[in-house]
Parts: sequence; C-alpha cells; structure tokens
Amino acid sequence: MYWRESTAGIEMGLETRIFVPLELLIEEHPEFIPGYLRLAAVLRDRDRPEEALEILERAASMYPTEAPLVEAYIYHLADAEKWLEASMAARQFSILLPEHSRADNFRGFADEMFEEFQRDLRADLRESAIASVFTGALSVFATGSPFAAIPTLKLAFLLLQGEDTVGEKFVEVAQERLPLVEDAQVTDYISDIGDRLADLTGREMEYEFYVILDENVNAFALPGGKIFVHAGAILAMESEAELAGLLAHELSHAVLSHGFQRMVDATMFGNVVGLVAYAGGILSDLMFFDYSRDQERQADILGTRILATSGYAADGLWNVMRELHERDDSPSGWAWLSTHPDTSDRIEYLERLIVENGYQKFWV
Repeated sequence: MYWRESTAGIEMGLETRIFVPLELLIEEHPEFIPGYLRLAAVLRDRDRPEEALEILERAASMYPTEAPLVEAYIYHLADAEKWLEASMAARQFSILLPEHSRADNFRGFADEMFEEFQRDLRADLRESAIASVFTGALSVFATGSPFAAIPTLKLAFLLLQGEDTVGEKFVEVAQERLPLVEDAQVTDYISDIGDRLADLTGREMEYEFYVILDENVNAFALPGGKIFVHAGAILAMESEAELAGLLAHELSHAVLSHGFQRMVDATMFGNVVGLVAYAGGILSDLMFFDYSRDQERQADILGTRILATSGYAADGLWNVMRELHERDDSPSGWAWLSTHPDTSDRIEYLERLIVENGYQKFWV
C-alpha cells in the first residue's frame, strides 16, 4: 500500500503522497531495501542530497551486505565528494562478502574512490600547509623559537604519505614513550592471534601487534594496522575467543581507515595542534579515537565476521560487550568502555548477527 501510494505521488507530483508513505514504509518495514532507494532518489531529485545521503547512510549501516543499497550509498558519497567514506563503504562490502559476484566491482570502487581522496587530500593539505606557514610565523614571533611551526607542517605532510607511514611514525613515538612488554612469550602469543585474524581482513597492510604494560583493560588501533593491547586486557579475558574478538574489533577499525579518517578530518578542520599534542603525549589520551556510532557498528560487524571465519567462537566480541555492560558502573579499569558507547544496543545487534548467520557460539 505504501509503495503504491508513493508511486501515485511520483506520477502526480504530490510530495505529501511521496514522502509520507515512503517514510512510513521504511519505519514499519526497515528490511524493505527498495524503500530506502526510492526515498533517497526522490530526495536527490528535489535538491535535498544531504537528506538522501543521511537515509542511505543509516540504511547501509543496518544492512551492509545489500549490494544495491551500498552501491547507492557509495554513489551519493561520491557526488558529495566524500571520497574516503565512499572508499571505506566499498571496501567494507568486499571484505564482508569476498565471494559475492560483485565483490571485485566494489574493490575497484574502493581503489578508485581512495585515489580521488588522495588527490583532494593533497590539494587540501597544500592549503593547510600554506596556512600553517602563517600560523607558524605568528608562533615564532610569540615564542621566539624558529622551530615552533615545524610539528604542524610535519604532520600535514605526513598524512600525504598515507596510512602505513602515519602508523609507523606513531609507533616510533609509542616505542619511546610507552612501557611495552618485551617478553617474547607474550608478544608472540598476541601476534599469533592477530596474524591469524589479519589474514582474513581482505586488506593488505603491515600489521603489527604490541602489548602495553598497563593493568587497565584497553586496546586501540593506529592507522596502517598497528594494534596495541594492554596487558590488563589479556588478563581480563575469560577465553581466547574474547581476546581474539577484542583484537578483531580493533583490526576492523584499521582496515576501514577509521583512525586515519579522524586524523584527516582533524587536520582539515584546523585541529592540527591537538593532533601534534596527541602525538607528543601519545596514547595517554585515547579519546582522540572516539569513533562515531556508525564506525563502531562497522567495526563490531566486521570484527565478528572475521572472528567467525577464523574458527574462533563468533560470540567472543559479543561476550566482551556483555561483560563491559555488566561492569559499566564499577571502577574496574575497563577503559575500553569509555570510547565505546551504547553497549546494550551493540550486544543486541551482535547477538542478532550471530544467530541469523548460524555462527558457532561458545557462550550459551
């Protein structure tokens, strides 16, 4: 009925008969993918591209394996010149469904969009670098130091070199400033689990895994596949599947370029000084990587799929979330929780993902 009403509305050019039934359709039947596609199309035809993109973004987040939906989302992102987001969306589809008949097409989309992103980034960072010269001149005048402007310029040009280089530079700082565990038995154990998972991500990177001598339960990913886990997290996990789930989640952030995207966004919005401060006191304040809800959902879903494919119990990450939720109000050192909001919602959609796909479970 809603579909027929919207069709009649389009034929008659009556917006109320177009938008009201379509909005009711996707609200009452969110699984009906054509509803999102038609609503986005009519919004775009009426010069409301931002609303169309918002509809598709929400839908693609809920149904990341629906090829027509993801493709429409990619094209709308490209029209808005959001090249990195378009590349990430395409790459996520190809990783989630490597055997899909269109997986190669989406990999091609990802590479093409990333090239566009790099071209735009170079142009933007050149402008940022020029602005930094003037900002640096003021800093030199204020501080009397001729080196005052160097960090800002250095970071701007570092981003131009890509994720791998950014990750390597940050690791260099981390190795100098963080108490890293050097016990081969511990580091080899984490690397063995991490490498097993990384082989299934569908993206080639120089993956590296590090353990920080810290009792807090935490883990994070730097651009380029550099994964850090606190010793406290290793001790707190109740099974290897849980530890693998934690690593798979952080690997997914790296694979989907979430950290790199945040660094670029911060630079483009003139927050380079904050990034430099972050690099200088690296990882003492992990709130820099306070990912959006959609980015967390993407990392949860991809991480769980990687976990299931690897042979680990697929509910490893789900159970970590469940324990986080139970300890939400206790001062238990679960620092990982502070950057991962809406835990109850994530427990629900991860459980649904596991059950609907018939993944192997450890916890009953």
